[in-house]
Order: sequence, then C-alpha cells, then structure tokens
Amino acid sequence: MEKIILASKSPRRSEILRAAGIPFEVITADTDETGVKSVTAAELTMGLASRKLRAVRDLSGEERLILAADTVVCRNGEVFGKPKDKEDAERMLTLLSDGWHEVYTGIALCKNGKLVIDYDVTHVRMRKMGRSEIKAYIDTGEPMDKAGAYAVQELGSVFVERLDGSFHNVVGLPICLVCTHLYDDFGISVLG
Repeated sequence: MEKIILASKSPRRSEILRAAGIPFEVITADTDETGVKSVTAAELTMGLASRKLRAVRDLSGEERLILAADTVVCRNGEVFGKPKDKEDAERMLTLLSDGWHEVYTGIALCKNGKLVIDYDVTHVRMRKMGRSEIKAYIDTGEPMDKAGAYAVQELGSVFVERLDGSFHNVVGLPICLVCTHLYDDFGISVLG
C-alpha cells in the first residue's frame, strides 16, 4: 500500500492509522479554523477537514493520497471544539455530564483531482460527574487539546457509560469509514 499523507498533527489519528497498518507521513499546514459556514456539526467538520486537505494539497501536490479530519462534540445543538482554557473545559464537561451527546468527525480524502468528503457520528452517554471530579480531571491536563474536553481512550473513559457508533470516531478518526472510502473510491485495500 502506498504511503498516504495525514494532514493532521493529532497523535491520536496517527496512532489509529498505525494500528490499522496504514503507512503514512504527517504533513500539516496552518489553516484558519474559523469562519466555516455551516448549518450542522457534520457540515462544520467536513468543511474544516476539506480546508486542511486543500492547504496540504497545495504543499504536496495532486498525485499523493491525502487524508484530513476534524472532530467536534455537540450537545443540544451547541458545538464544542477544544477548550480555550480550564474554565472552558469545566463548562463543557459540566454540560456533557449526565446525558447524551454526539461526536462528529469529518474526513476528506483526495488524489489526482478526486475528492471524497464524508463524516461519521457517534452518540456518547456520560455519567453524572461531580464538580470535584471535573476539576481533578482538568488538573491532569488531558482535556485541554481534546474536542469536548475529554479523551475516551484515556482517563476520560471513567466518565463514559456507553457508546452508540464508532469508538475510533470519538478518538478522532473513524477508521472503518476511511478504509471504506480508500477501497471504494481509490481502489486501495489496507489488507493488501
């Protein structure tokens, strides 16, 4: 399988690709993550993934296979990206406590002028969290670079009661969806 370009600095996305045996290299470009016109969280993530992809495509060229992704958390119509500070993380976790929310990840893939954009959504149920637990979790530093201020694959797992959908989507890369598009749209099988 050819080496793909991952247009993301996320160590979690890199870990997911490595675990799936997909050869890749990371190339990123600074992109503005504001001002994406959207109606839904799905459109927002697909728009941001597309913007990241275009920026990296401009650096690496059309002939390489490029993958970009973006993840947000949504509860009752409010979209949560990465927290700005500890207070923002506390606000997010308090709002996510004792209820369901959705995690959306938009993906964009391109090669030789062919562009595929899609998204996945996973529903997540968080248990009721006490204020002291939230503060202690924030003090670990883990929430600060995570959409929705938690990491389902790390310490944040202690708050997650149930998932309906892809676990890897919540981590930041819906690997099954990515591999489906690699096969269906680009003729690439990760299994050889």
